[in-house]
Amino acid sequence: MNKNRKITNELMVALIKYHVLNMRDDEEMNKYIVSELEKKLKRMGNHDTYTKSKTASTEEEREEARQDYPDAVGMHPDFRW
Repeated sequence: MNKNRKITNELMVALIKYHVLNMRDDEEMNKYIVSELEKKLKRMGNHDTYTKSKTASTEEEREEARQDYPDAVGMHPDFRW
């Protein structure tokens, strides 16, 4: 199943400049694109882990994902359930 993912307008414009308009000389823009895509990938992974903690087919898989999620989002150990 295809899922739609949202990105900021700024990232979309930067990607258009890079890929469509071939404006690849701006090193700051290149760093911005890479950092924003890395953040997005991390958020997508966190979301998938959270979803798995709620919907996995076995109790063991749900528990494993439930344990992994706080580490993935950087939750302090004192605030975990």
